[in-house]
Amino acid sequence: MDKLITEFDRALRTVFAPAASLRPHPDAKIAEAQLSAEDKRHAAGLMRVNHCGEVCAQALYQGQALTARDPKAREALRQAAHEEVEHLAWTEQRIAELGGRQSVLNPLWYAGSLAMGVAAGLVGDRWNLGFLAETERQVGEHLASHLGSLPQADERSRAIVSQMHADETAHAEMAVALGAAELPPPAKAAMRAMSRVMTSLSYRV
Repeated sequence: MDKLITEFDRALRTVFAPAASLRPHPDAKIAEAQLSAEDKRHAAGLMRVNHCGEVCAQALYQGQALTARDPKAREALRQAAHEEVEHLAWTEQRIAELGGRQSVLNPLWYAGSLAMGVAAGLVGDRWNLGFLAETERQVGEHLASHLGSLPQADERSRAIVSQMHADETAHAEMAVALGAAELPPPAKAAMRAMSRVMTSLSYRV
């Protein structure tokens, strides 16, 4: 019962409470640029997508850690989740600075991602870690595309996305080092399809 309460509290904090970062925000020393209303709207939309992705990541890691069998894998998942909380803090603040808002669909994304994480853990640690590695690779691809799409003058958002990209790459490498299995192509394709739905909706709402 104590474990269930702890996990429920973690879910509530992720979706509804402000996140905190132990590391300095990557954009802390960068001056705010003069952006047009359209550039602000676009940048806020992209940062909302990134924030939504971090909400999903928290849920995935939580579900995977709950069902992981190997203590090393479970601890690695919890450590990665802790680092992703910082990404939540960075994107939350940047969205507010750009005059945007977080996605209203975050609770839905969280619930779905938690279920996926639990399912991934139940099929075994190698596949659990493989799911983690592929998730991080695909998130890294999205972040790289955002670096190409963000307004050139928005150096603050670009600094945040760049650091997030570096962290996600490290998480994927960690999973591989722990023995992640390579997911079959149909599974990767399904993940990409679901990701496209999430990014398209969260950019707007």
